[in-house]
Amino acid sequence: MKRILTISLPLMAAAVLMASCFGGKKAMADGGELTGSSGRSFAEPAPYGMVLVKRGHLKMGTEKQDSLWGKQTPVRDISVDGFWMDDTEITNSEYKQFVNYVRDSILRERLADPNYGGDETYKIEEDKNGDPVKPHLNWKKALPKKPNEDEQRALESIYVVNPVTGEKMLDASQLNYRYEVYDYQAAALRRNRLNPEERNLNTDIQPDPNEQVWISKDTAYIDDEGHIVRETINRQLSGPWDFLNTYIINVYPDTTCWVNDFPNADNEMYLRNYFSNPAYNDYPVVGVTWEQANAFCAWRTDYLLKGLGPAARYVQRYRLPTEAEWEFAARGVEGGEFPWDKMDATSGEGCFFANFKPEGGNYTKDGNLITSKVGIYSANSNGLFDMAGNVAEWTSTIYTEAGVEAMNDLNPQLAYNAAKEDPYRLKKKSVRGGSWKDPESYIRAAWRSSEYQNQPRSYIGFRCVRSLANSSSTKVKGSKKRK
Repeated sequence: MKRILTISLPLMAAAVLMASCFGGKKAMADGGELTGSSGRSFAEPAPYGMVLVKRGHLKMGTEKQDSLWGKQTPVRDISVDGFWMDDTEITNSEYKQFVNYVRDSILRERLADPNYGGDETYKIEEDKNGDPVKPHLNWKKALPKKPNEDEQRALESIYVVNPVTGEKMLDASQLNYRYEVYDYQAAALRRNRLNPEERNLNTDIQPDPNEQVWISKDTAYIDDEGHIVRETINRQLSGPWDFLNTYIINVYPDTTCWVNDFPNADNEMYLRNYFSNPAYNDYPVVGVTWEQANAFCAWRTDYLLKGLGPAARYVQRYRLPTEAEWEFAARGVEGGEFPWDKMDATSGEGCFFANFKPEGGNYTKDGNLITSKVGIYSANSNGLFDMAGNVAEWTSTIYTEAGVEAMNDLNPQLAYNAAKEDPYRLKKKSVRGGSWKDPESYIRAAWRSSEYQNQPRSYIGFRCVRSLANSSSTKVKGSKKRK
């Protein structure tokens, strides 16, 4: 017996109306043929201060043995997708914007706190219709210029006085930034499906409805004594929120790295001036750990998404480059050993192509003693400055001797966000590019070095990348470069 489908006129009208609300060709005009469904395309605007590194192929590493240390770097043919990359290393000025944001966030929280007068206008808990919303800070309300007594106490609460010199200083220990990152890759793994029947596609295996899946989740909180407590907890999978990781990071750079990195040297001037003095605004930020660099990326993402509106769902988050992405970008379109097209670090006229330590230890021969302003040397063919020398740069990749040999050849990556309780050897991250204190051998694009994720250095900085919203196209709106 044939089944007859009947559709009432109101239901048919609703179906036609629904079809007209979505993109694509009208259903009545396709003659019953497969025409596909289209929608409004998204033209990704080029991020300010970033350049597009187009997708491509690279023989990563070098087969030539290093003449200085006798080391060989792992070699493999790899392919990477296109991405945006900062044209220079993150500067002191740019990192100060992050620090100031965290400072001003704390001040608004204090001003809204009943212990400091409780001005509720610094926090938004209702929308314009009076309906409750997730509490968030009101950035449209400026900090008081003529504070009353309670407001003055709030503003003064983030400063301390040096008991010896009497100098009033920002209390860096309070500058903690809390952020959350959803682990889409872990959530997408088939073994982490909430429905046991979806965890294995082999129909010869009967799913166990009582099977328990264990996942690791990063979390953090401030204890009663004001200390940051970071934990990685193992728990049974209960829902999608289990893949939301929470971090609290103190964001102020370690300015003492200038003293601790160089014993028996007088670097007090850099300790007191390098980050705080505006004369160094255009110099690369240093003394920033891998963990702080990741916090910066999270803040920058949040800062961006607030201004994008509905288009934000297509835009990828800022992050540190993978080791493969960094080398691919550094080599330029020619794939050279250095970011420039010569095998020497100087031109025929004796001009240096990068800021490093020439010869045995004449730091000043290239025109600089320590770091230099970003972007004063020529860019490589990708439009990127200082991909050799100045400061070495953090990547997101965990450091192993096997390197790329242990990775996939498509968008290679080994990622591991080590917990506090993990063995220290698991906290090594790959660092690339060499720095102002390194010899020429160390500034080659393929050279690999490492540092522990919680270790700040006076010669390590970073730059951000962002995956393309549409990797199949390289047509994007024009970008603006930093001057």
